[in-house]
Amino acid sequence: MADQQKEIREARAAAQEALRLLEEVERTLKGARNWGFFDLVAKRSALSSLVKFGKISKAEDRLRQVQAALRRLQKELGDINISIRESLKIGSFQAFMDIAFDNIISDWLTQSRIHDTLREVAYVKGEVQQVLLRLGQRQR
Repeated sequence: MADQQKEIREARAAAQEALRLLEEVERTLKGARNWGFFDLVAKRSALSSLVKFGKISKAEDRLRQVQAALRRLQKELGDINISIRESLKIGSFQAFMDIAFDNIISDWLTQSRIHDTLREVAYVKGEVQQVLLRLGQRQR
């Protein structure tokens, strides 16, 4: 029983870290989305494209950390028989194309990818929150 409680505590810590990273990704992508909107309405703004893709790059780095945190969580859950979806991928953003050929089509495609990734992040956040709830119930 003590071993299972220890596993639950470790799994909760891993889930909380994954959730923290997901929230960071979400904030960063929302910033990219805002700059992307500006990029859509601005006339050929290279600055907004560069800022937007800086944020996307930061989000990609955090998503790699999220993937590692989810793998750790899955490992910690082990015998507790709770699972989550392990893969979270960010779309391949065409940064060069958007900056070099700054036009409404490439900007719109980038915005669409940002929105898709935000939906994916929200889904995985919900999964991790559900895991935290289940762990809390088992801890009692």
